[in-house]
Amino acid sequence: MSYRTEKDTMGEVKVPSERMFGAQTQRSRENFKIGIADWNGEQMPKQVIKAFAVLKKACAVVNKNDKVLDEKISDAIIEAADDVMNEKINLKAEFPLVIWQTGSGGKRGEKTVHPNDHVNKGQSSNDTFPTAMHIASVVEVHEKLIPALNDLSRAFREKEKEFENIIKIGRTHCQDAVPLTLGQEFSGYATQIEFGIDRIKSALEPRMYYLALGGTAVGTGLNTKKGWDTKVANQVSQITGLPFRAAPNKFEALAAHDALVELSGALNVLACSIMKIANDIRLLASGPRSGLGELILPELEPGSSIMPGKVNPTQNEAITMVCAQVMGNHVAVTVGGSNGHFELNVFKPMIVANVLRSITLLSDSCNSFNKNCVKAKIAKTAHKEGLTLKESAIKSGLLTEKQFDEWVNPADMLGPK
Repeated sequence: MSYRTEKDTMGEVKVPSERMFGAQTQRSRENFKIGIADWNGEQMPKQVIKAFAVLKKACAVVNKNDKVLDEKISDAIIEAADDVMNEKINLKAEFPLVIWQTGSGGKRGEKTVHPNDHVNKGQSSNDTFPTAMHIASVVEVHEKLIPALNDLSRAFREKEKEFENIIKIGRTHCQDAVPLTLGQEFSGYATQIEFGIDRIKSALEPRMYYLALGGTAVGTGLNTKKGWDTKVANQVSQITGLPFRAAPNKFEALAAHDALVELSGALNVLACSIMKIANDIRLLASGPRSGLGELILPELEPGSSIMPGKVNPTQNEAITMVCAQVMGNHVAVTVGGSNGHFELNVFKPMIVANVLRSITLLSDSCNSFNKNCVKAKIAKTAHKEGLTLKESAIKSGLLTEKQFDEWVNPADMLGPK
């Protein structure tokens, strides 16, 4: 491999000739060899890199319009940002940094023109990284998670309608209780998902839409002009189509990441809801002979090499593992959010990586669960063996058939009178 020599304030460093990144990125590669620099490993999330491109483009546009940056330089930055946003360059190769580095997330591969005087004009890593954290997370929620949850909720509502006349036994304390319809049971699942969507939207508005940009190093706005932060936030909003705006208090925006902890908390609640739903469905489908056997799940793959015909509830198993991971991610985000010492939180890369991982896992698993389990043929099955409640009552001699029919009508037990 051939190398070229790059310089920064610490001196010279050798950089692979075929790469576009500069000295600071190379130093980070050498200093933080922790984990595997891969999208599926410990590499800085692609969403953060693309969010930085949005931010750098917005800053370049404002600086160009304010005539504080040469037009050719601004246009070069805008073009490079568009290339990153549209993945016209190899992001994995050109942004090879891991999450586990400086806690402010300050080592990014800024090489176009001059990284400090031009690309970073009016900015600090301390206010740009939290800005990118918010942009990346909000975009992912809108583009991936909310659509997946809306689809899942609609599927449950369809099942609610399909099962509205199927009367079954309710269970409390894992024991038989009074009747309800299967449709009523599924209406609970739909409502849980809908409330989850509401919680996530509430976590976004307004706090996740606030951008830290303009706070620069410690929140005072040193080296920026009044109103510049609002102009850039408006540009970010225009680029993304989302209602981003300047944070009203930059000290909070740099020193704390309560908004991301709150969003992660909403994701954690969603994981709790989905865990309960997926467990209910697989328990209702347990059997087919020695379990509850009330539902028949789609047969997607063989379940055993030694028990022919056995089919396992693999979609339920996958999504419940995802839920467990999301709960663990939230613990990490909570610890990270509580460590905003003085004027700067230095757990930023870890926080955003875990929030984005939770969003991705929940989005993908909900889509898979919906397509391969809920929307697929979940069917009701009836018990073919064993005594019914009526047969048992008559056999015991406690009631006559006529008395049972008069007093025990499940259809009369489905709601208040």
